[in-house]
Amino acid sequence: MRKIAFGYSTRCNVQCEHCVATDSIADNIKMDLTQAKEIIADMAAAQIRGISFTAGEPLLYVDDLSELIGLCRQHGIYTRVVTSGFWAKTPDLADRYVPVLKEHGLSQLRISFSRWHQKNIPRENIRNAAQCCKKHGLDYFISFVTDFSSEDDALEEYLRESKLRFFPEPVIFSGRAQSFDRPVLRTDYQANRCPMNPYLAPNLDLYGCCDAGSHFTKTNFFRLGNIQESSIEQLLRQSEANPLYNYIRTMGISTLASFAGFRARDIIQYRKCELCEELFNSLDRLKMLQQEVDSGLAAWAR
Repeated sequence: MRKIAFGYSTRCNVQCEHCVATDSIADNIKMDLTQAKEIIADMAAAQIRGISFTAGEPLLYVDDLSELIGLCRQHGIYTRVVTSGFWAKTPDLADRYVPVLKEHGLSQLRISFSRWHQKNIPRENIRNAAQCCKKHGLDYFISFVTDFSSEDDALEEYLRESKLRFFPEPVIFSGRAQSFDRPVLRTDYQANRCPMNPYLAPNLDLYGCCDAGSHFTKTNFFRLGNIQESSIEQLLRQSEANPLYNYIRTMGISTLASFAGFRARDIIQYRKCELCEELFNSLDRLKMLQQEVDSGLAAWAR
């Protein structure tokens, strides 16, 4: 099923230090609403069946977003909104947002939560937003972003004690988080396959991966093109036909890194997205992998 992350705007009302966005990205890029509606119609024609509204803070434009969600419902498209929960300072304020979103057809609310978020957004906002979703029957989950340090134990306990539905997600050491210390983290040797949902930026650039827009600056490996120059269908087919993209989806990053010469004991220490960046933001490695895509690399699978 084709799914896509939809960046309606880069604007955000908080500046979380772990955000994958970089400070150099303008904070006022926004799609025209009429154009966004046309894009959603094109996405429906391209058989996209899931849209996640993300990028900046989508609910800064709650009226626009409600219209877009309603249009998605007309086309049978599943919708998710990723939000900081800034709007849920009290249960009454949360009630001004959740019922409207559900009425227009929102499928799921994804609420971001981390110790970096909480420097800007009180934890009570997260509880208010989640409990309001429960009250109105809107599916939700809390994206608990963590570096798996003991500093996050109290936040995790807060979520458990509040009986909220959450999933831990590793912080991505990119954008503003690039300067963070990286404690050694060892896991089992895993395939690390990635579904690579595309990302449409507010400037209408389409990327092959939702986390690739800002940090593959040396190779631009994941940029597919701009939908003003090529159709969404053409760019999605380009993504689906790219052999290296398909190896990421099926073979996995760990096996690709092993083929590229990374030691196994090094591979297991990389965190989310870092290994991918090491492989595909290097001109030399990318050239080698592209040359081997139909020969040595094809024979490397188990």
